[in-house]
Amino acid sequence: MPVYALGDLTPTIHPDAYVHPDATVIGNVTLHAGASVWPQAVLRGDAGEIVVGERTSVQDGTVIHCTQFHPAIIGADCVIGHNVHIEGATVGDRCMIASGSVLLNGSVVEDGAILGAGAVMSFNGFIPARSMALGVPAKVREGHVVPEDMTSGIVEGYLQHAKTYRAGLRRLD
Repeated sequence: MPVYALGDLTPTIHPDAYVHPDATVIGNVTLHAGASVWPQAVLRGDAGEIVVGERTSVQDGTVIHCTQFHPAIIGADCVIGHNVHIEGATVGDRCMIASGSVLLNGSVVEDGAILGAGAVMSFNGFIPARSMALGVPAKVREGHVVPEDMTSGIVEGYLQHAKTYRAGLRRLD
C-alpha cells in the first residue's frame, strides 16, 4: 500500500485499520481502529491534519485533503461513499456522506446527518445533527429526521469486508 511520510509528517495507522494496496495515504493522517480506506482513495495530509475515526469506511475514489486553516476531521462509524471529495471539513459520528458528494472548507456535518449523493456543500456549510441535506448547493431537507442507527449495518459490512480483504486479497498479475 502506498503510505508516505512527507518530511516530518508521518501517517499514524492503527494496526486494526485497513488500507487497500491501491489507496494512497500521505503525511499528517490518522486512521483509528477499524477504519478502512478502499481502492483509489487518496488521503493527503500535507498542509494540515486528516483524522478518520473508528470503524469509518472511506470508499473507492474518495479524495480527502486539508489546509493549514481547515483540517479534515471525520468521526467514528461513518460511511464516506464512493468518489466523495472532502476538503478541510468536519464530519461528526455516524454520518453518511453519499457517493459523489463534495464538502468544502469549513463545512460541518453534525452527528448522524446525511449529505445526499452528488450534493455539494460550499464553504462553511452546515448540516445539523440527524438531518439530511440534498442538492447543489446542498440544502437541509426540513422535517426529515435521520434514524440514530442509520449507518450501523453499513459499518458492520465494511468491517467484514476489511477482514475478508486482509485475509484473502491477492494480486494475480
